[in-house]
Amino acid sequence: MALPHDSNETSYLLPPSKEDWERQAIPDFVYGQKDLVAEGVQWPKNAPGTLHALPQSPFDAALCSAWRQRVELGLFRYRLRDLQTQILPGAVGFVAQLNVERGVQRRRPQTIRSVRQAFDPEQFNFNKIRPGEVLFCLRREPDLPGTLLQEDILVVINVSPLEWGHVLLVPEPARGLPQRLLRGALRMGVEAVLLSLHPGFRVGFNSLGGLASVNHLHLHGYYLAHRLPVEHAPSAPLDPGGHLHLLQGLPAPGFLFYSRGPGPDLEALISRVCRATDYLTNHEIAHNLFVTRGAPPGKTSPSSALTGVRVILWARKSSFGIKEGEAFNVALCELAGHLPVKTSQDFSSLTEAAAVALIQDCLLPPAQAEEVQAALVALMAQEEQ
Repeated sequence: MALPHDSNETSYLLPPSKEDWERQAIPDFVYGQKDLVAEGVQWPKNAPGTLHALPQSPFDAALCSAWRQRVELGLFRYRLRDLQTQILPGAVGFVAQLNVERGVQRRRPQTIRSVRQAFDPEQFNFNKIRPGEVLFCLRREPDLPGTLLQEDILVVINVSPLEWGHVLLVPEPARGLPQRLLRGALRMGVEAVLLSLHPGFRVGFNSLGGLASVNHLHLHGYYLAHRLPVEHAPSAPLDPGGHLHLLQGLPAPGFLFYSRGPGPDLEALISRVCRATDYLTNHEIAHNLFVTRGAPPGKTSPSSALTGVRVILWARKSSFGIKEGEAFNVALCELAGHLPVKTSQDFSSLTEAAAVALIQDCLLPPAQAEEVQAALVALMAQEEQ
C-alpha cells in the first residue's frame, strides 16, 4: 500500500513556522504494483467530474492536501479560483477555460534556440525553488519493473497553475538534466496517472521548442474535471505489430501508444515512446506528449470505457518564446483539447474553427510529417526484428 514517510497524511504538510520549512526533510510517497489502478476508473455518468466528489487514492489525498495548504500559505503567483469553462460547440469537443492570471503572471520563458540545448545552471531551474514548493518525493518499491533504473521524482507545485493540483514532476534536479524525455521520468509520469483514482488526472511533457519554458527536465501533472477528445478519438494502426497508431478526427493527428496497465506491456510502451522522442530530439523536431486514461486503439466513441493508458505524441513546428496576442499558446494540453485562454474577450469569442486554425498552424508541413511518420514506423519495425 502506498504510504507517506510516516503513514500520517499530515507529513505532507509544512510546519507552521517558515523557519522550519528548510529544515524539514522532504517526505517520501512510496508506492508499489498494487497501488497502480489500471481498470475501473471511469467518468461519472451524470456530472462529468467535479474533482472533490470523486473517490481519492492515497496519492490524490497526499497531492491535494499538500497543494491546498500551499494555496493557503500564498506560495503561488496567484490564487486559482474556479475557472470559467465552456465546451466549444462543434465536432471536436474542446474544453476552453479562462485563466487570465496565468497569461499575465507566469514566469517569462527562458531563451531557447535548440531542441537539444544543454542545461544552463545560471538560468532559472528547479534547484532554485523555495523549500515550501516541494510537496513530496515520489519513489517506487522494488516490486515494480524498472526499479533499478528509476530516478526519484520531486513533486513540486507549479506556481502559475493551469488548474487545480497542477504540479511538476522533476527527476533528481541536482543532476541538471536538460528538457529531454528519459525513460525513468516517463515511467513515473505514466504511473502517476495510474496512482490517481480521478479520470481527469493527466500528465504531459513539452520539449524545448514545444513551449517548455524551463530547460530542466520536468513533466506536468494536473486535474481537469472534464473529458478530453484524446481519451476516445479513433485511430488507425501504422505498423503490423499494432504498437503505433495515428489518432483520427482531431485537429492535430498524434501518434498513439497504448497499454492496459502495469507489467511488461507498459515497460514496452515506455521504451517505444522514448525511442520516438529520442528520434525527434536528435533530428531537432519539437514535440509534445500527453498521458491520460483512455480507450484502446481502433474504432471508439465518446462513451468508450477508459480501459488503459493512452500516451499521445505530437511532432510539431518549433516555437521559441511565447506568441503574444493569440487566444492561447499551443503545447501539451491544447493539443489534447484543453484550451487555457488568456483574455475574457478571446474566451467569449473563441470558436472551434479559430481554435483548429491556431493548432494546425503549429503542425509540421505535410511532407515533413510523412517523413517523421515513416521514421517512427521504421523504429517500431526494428523492435520486432
